[in-house]
Amino acid sequence: MQSIDRAMGVVKLLVSRSTEGGLSISELASECGLPVSSMHRLLKSMAVHGMIQQDVKTKHYDLGDIWLEYGLHMYDTMDYISTIRPELVNLMSKTGESVYLSQPMGNEALITERIDNENHAIRVFDKLGSRIPLHIGAANKSMLANMPNAEVKRILNTYIDKEQQPAFYELLEQIKKQGYAISHSERTEGTSSVGASILNGFGKVQGALSIGVVSHNLTDERLAFLAEQAKETSKRISSKLGYNG
Repeated sequence: MQSIDRAMGVVKLLVSRSTEGGLSISELASECGLPVSSMHRLLKSMAVHGMIQQDVKTKHYDLGDIWLEYGLHMYDTMDYISTIRPELVNLMSKTGESVYLSQPMGNEALITERIDNENHAIRVFDKLGSRIPLHIGAANKSMLANMPNAEVKRILNTYIDKEQQPAFYELLEQIKKQGYAISHSERTEGTSSVGASILNGFGKVQGALSIGVVSHNLTDERLAFLAEQAKETSKRISSKLGYNG
C-alpha cells in the first residue's frame, strides 16, 4: 500500500505541475518527502509500467503515455467526450466537411475523434490514433498558441531551427489573437485545415478541433466561414468545460 500511495503522490504532483516541462528527481524527492535514493527506485518501477517518462535532454520526469491509453479505453463514458462529440457533429453538419478532435501528448498531438460527412464525394481522411508533431497543422498550432511559454519553447527547440523560431512565434501570437489557425498542404498536398483550441476550466489546453477540406476551389469567403465556425464551436466547448476567458 505504501508503494501505491507514493506512486500516486508522484502522479498527482506531475499532474499539478504539468505545464512546467516535468520535474527533476531532486524536486520530486523534496516535494514528496522522500530520499533521492528511494525516489529513484520508485521512478524506475513506475517507468517500467509506463506511468512516467524521462526527457532524455533535461532528465526531468513527466507523466507517461499509459494514462492517455487508459483514458481512451474509457472514451465513450467520459464527460469530456459526451460534451464535445455533439458539437463536432453539429460542426460537420454546418460545414459539410470532415471534423477532427486532437489532444496534446508530449511533443505530439493524437487524433482521438473524427466525424465524417458520408455524403461528401471527396473528403480529407486522417486516421484515428495518428500522431502529429505539435508544430504541424492548424489544430496543433492553435494548441501551441495557447500553451505556456516554457512548453512552447521546449517543443519548438525540438523541431525548429533557432533562426526560424522568431517567425514561428509571431505566427503563434497571431493565431492566439484571432482565435484560430489555418494550414495549407502541410501534411497532405492539396488539402487545407482550420483549427481552434479547446481550453478547460483551468485555462489549460485540453485539445483542439479542426476542419479538413480539399483545397481545390476553396475561396477566401469559404475559408472565412470555416474559420468562424471552428472558432465559435471551440468557444462553446471550452465554456462547457468550465473556461470563462
